[in-house]
Amino acid sequence: MWTSCALLLLLLGLGLQIQCYQCEASRDCATPDFIVNCTVNVQDTCQKEVLVKDDGIHYRKSCASSGACLIASSGYQQFCTGKLHSVCITCCNTPLCNGPPQKRRTPQSSTGTSATLQGALVSACVLLLLLEPLLC
Repeated sequence: MWTSCALLLLLLGLGLQIQCYQCEASRDCATPDFIVNCTVNVQDTCQKEVLVKDDGIHYRKSCASSGACLIASSGYQQFCTGKLHSVCITCCNTPLCNGPPQKRRTPQSSTGTSATLQGALVSACVLLLLLEPLLC
C-alpha cells in the first residue's frame, strides 16, 4: 500500500512540467511550432519579453525559473513604457501563458482541473493509508 501511494505521489510530481512558447522573433510567435517542454523541477515559469525597437516590436519567449524571471522583470520595470526602446518582461506559471493575450477566465479554469485531480488522488492515497490497518 505504501509503495503504491509513493509511486502515485511521484507520478503527480512528474506531471508538474509546464509548457511555454520559446522563440526570439519580430512577430508574436505563439504557434504550436514554438511550444517547448520546460525542465521539470527547474523551469516552473514562462517568461515573455516585449522590446520596442526602431524597426518594430520584438519578442523573446522562454521557460524560466520563477526566481530568475521575477528578478529580471522587476529589474526592467522602469524601462516598460511601451515607447521606443521599451523593455517589458512578464512571468506567468500556467501552460502556454506567455502566448497571445487570452480572453479573461476565472483563475481556477487554467489550472483547476489538474489541481483538483491531484488533490483528489492525494486524498484517496491518504485515506487508503489510514484504512490499511482495517483492511489487512
